[in-house]
Amino acid sequence: MAAPVKPPRPSYRQEQAEATRMRIADAAQRLFAARGYGATSMEAIAREAGVANRTVYASFGAKRHILSAICERWLERADARGLARTILDEPEATARLRGAARWLTTLYSTDFDVVRILDAALDEDAETRDLLRAKLRGRNGVMDSLISSLEAQLSLPLGDAKAIYRAYAAPGVYGELVVDSGWPPERFQRWLADVLVAQLLS
Repeated sequence: MAAPVKPPRPSYRQEQAEATRMRIADAAQRLFAARGYGATSMEAIAREAGVANRTVYASFGAKRHILSAICERWLERADARGLARTILDEPEATARLRGAARWLTTLYSTDFDVVRILDAALDEDAETRDLLRAKLRGRNGVMDSLISSLEAQLSLPLGDAKAIYRAYAAPGVYGELVVDSGWPPERFQRWLADVLVAQLLS
């Protein structure tokens, strides 16, 4: 059996281009969090990143594409997709539902600034809204799959169970309890897990 072919290593130029993209994304995230997405110009992002305006446009093309890159990096850091697969492999219903609380807490505690930026950017232009709605559909799809996997054990209709989980996933809930009231993320996770088990499982 032939050995698997390794993908070619990125060239130095490709590595440098990717490093520049990440520096621009980091700069944009700081500005989006401090000033708001709508109030931040591409020129301001270039100044914050220490690059020329043309470099920002060449790297991303439009501001919404920077936002998309920020979102994807956040999901990768949280291992959102891998964690969801691990939780879905849990054989016991209560453990899987507590895993749903862990998934949400991990996602938000990884970088809640990104959550707030995405939430605020939904008020922007139609193309940005379309991009963010696609991201939200992906997030909601994972959340729905976690609840759908428990359909046989739920104490209420599946649609209601999904709606309840999404309601607790609203950024304002985590923001009020963790950011504003000072709960550690671990406490939020335990509280959410207890609430979901009490409300959703028979």
